[in-house]
Amino acid sequence: MPRTALRVRRWAAIAVLGGLLAGCGTTGGASGTAAEPAAGAGPRTSTEVRPIKAATEITDAKGVTVSLEKPPQKIVCLVALCDDILVELGMTPTATNSAVLAHPEFLGKEKAAKVPVVPGGFLSPEVEAILSHRPDLVIGLEDTHGKLAPALKGATTFWPVQPGSWKDSVGYLRDLAALTGRTEEGERAEKTFRARLAKAEEARSDKTALIIFGSDENFGVATPETDVAAGLFPKISHYPWKSRGIDGSYSLEEILARDVDVLFVETLSFGAPDGKLSDKLAKNPLWSRIPAVKNGKVIEVDSEVWAKGRGTRSLGVVLDEATAALR
Repeated sequence: MPRTALRVRRWAAIAVLGGLLAGCGTTGGASGTAAEPAAGAGPRTSTEVRPIKAATEITDAKGVTVSLEKPPQKIVCLVALCDDILVELGMTPTATNSAVLAHPEFLGKEKAAKVPVVPGGFLSPEVEAILSHRPDLVIGLEDTHGKLAPALKGATTFWPVQPGSWKDSVGYLRDLAALTGRTEEGERAEKTFRARLAKAEEARSDKTALIIFGSDENFGVATPETDVAAGLFPKISHYPWKSRGIDGSYSLEEILARDVDVLFVETLSFGAPDGKLSDKLAKNPLWSRIPAVKNGKVIEVDSEVWAKGRGTRSLGVVLDEATAALR
């Protein structure tokens, strides 16, 4: 897979999505390991949610401390996890560089279009544009946006996040709920997600699932060790895929040998869309021999939600769509 695609996927869906987090913030988010085991469902997810206490200072899962004088009202999101959390808390970003808000389970296209977009894209958001919104808080991905911290220092508070699992995402939700004082909304969002996951676990499918991503024939495989959404799959299906590191992936021959029943495809676009990844892979004669392809169980999913969202609302959508396809 081209290096550009690999880099985007790293921030888009994983723990870049490499050194994964453990633990949670001081607000009481659930702690956990970087990813669920690649084989087996693991322990059943609890639906219990501990109270969140409002705070002006939190320390997150990675030991980052965020201290504010008052609850933030104007928050600029440089990573979709931020947008996800704000929508869960009943808030809207002051500005964003994510397209996830346009999804119908978020704000929808009409409302999302009213949210200012930070120029420069995900990789190089413009500092002057960020500061023009006079934000109380800026949230970005640590390994991508950490370089902006010196330029933002003194003008606003920058919070670098790095989710590696759904438990980390829940921890960030709880942390921001505490900082904004929207504790009831945070508890409700966590409860809803946990209930969704527990329900999906109860109906765990014995079918073999696979998530692939890319922009062309050089695709990648999303694995539980490196991808937040994929980390859910061992709990709801047979998911025999393990990380081979940034430079390794799986071939169509290997995928064919695993008898994949349901195949989820994330098409990543670099610039103008140029077609679905599944259509491009269909040019390979091996593609048609995969059971999922034969049986019409190849599902192109919204990469903004599946690959980039990584918050409880996005992961809830992933669970709903995945369980429906795995029945």
